[in-house]
Amino acid sequence: MIPIVIITFLAVLFIFLALFLGFSAYKDSPKAELKRRLQHMANNRSDQGMPEDLRSEIIRETPPLDRILAKLPFTRDLDRKLDYAGLKITTSLFLLIPIGLAVVVFTLTLLLTKSILIALAGAILVSLIPFGFLHFKIQQRLEKFTELFPDALTMVARSLRAGHSFTSAIQLVGQEVPDPVGGLFKTAYEQQLLGLRITETLQNLNERIESLDLRFFTTAVAINTDVGGNLAEILESLAQTIRERLKIRRQVKVYTAQGRMSGYVLGALPIVTFLIFNILNPQYESVLYKETMGRYVLAFAVFMQVIGFLVIRKIIKIRI
Repeated sequence: MIPIVIITFLAVLFIFLALFLGFSAYKDSPKAELKRRLQHMANNRSDQGMPEDLRSEIIRETPPLDRILAKLPFTRDLDRKLDYAGLKITTSLFLLIPIGLAVVVFTLTLLLTKSILIALAGAILVSLIPFGFLHFKIQQRLEKFTELFPDALTMVARSLRAGHSFTSAIQLVGQEVPDPVGGLFKTAYEQQLLGLRITETLQNLNERIESLDLRFFTTAVAINTDVGGNLAEILESLAQTIRERLKIRRQVKVYTAQGRMSGYVLGALPIVTFLIFNILNPQYESVLYKETMGRYVLAFAVFMQVIGFLVIRKIIKIRI
């Protein structure tokens, strides 16, 4: 039975690897990237500047599965989160990953343990891994954007003081600043070349990353376009404010390091202790998962551990 399970696992792994490499080669082509961006703009009704006839034509050319997923609330929000994370992947392809992992883990666990409940629990847990990775990529991209954004604002302000136009400053940021800031500003400049107003293209950037600093920037540009003013001075003040907030955030992170470490230790210590005792003396803790009352006690302990971890996290998480 074990060799069959190993062979099945390796076969499924190689199939998923081949599919992943194939889709990776496809999505990196310029044609696929352009098509993906147009489909995202068409599905996003709040995106400005796209005529309705063109939007309808792009939606008709979208694959049927992607059209169905775009109408569902959960998957429509998932498509926006994929864009926030900067992942060049469709919603349907992303959903294949947790489904495939859940099927593989459920099959292997069922063959090894002969328990449907354990296999189902393992499948549910492993299917959450891609969504956790997605959340991590969103936070990572947002943090990198926040770190680079003040330099981009300073570059725009200095370009304006040097006599360049605002669109030329946006182009310079797209060329000189690394991603994700450079990629977003490059997209805004390219949309402006296609006929959109620069304020509209910058407003569209708010749909591609959830950044309050970017919203401040786009609002300042829109107000300056309507009423005028010294935009270079405004952008320099905004860049300085963002830098000061980042400085305070780093200081708070240092001050709360002990609390975070305490939360990690208190959360992991009971689990590690349980596993060590279960390995050294299996009969000592067998009553916890063999007896009905023991299962209740174990479930209550897990519940209290989760509550305690969330309380500690709430205490040390200070929003700035």
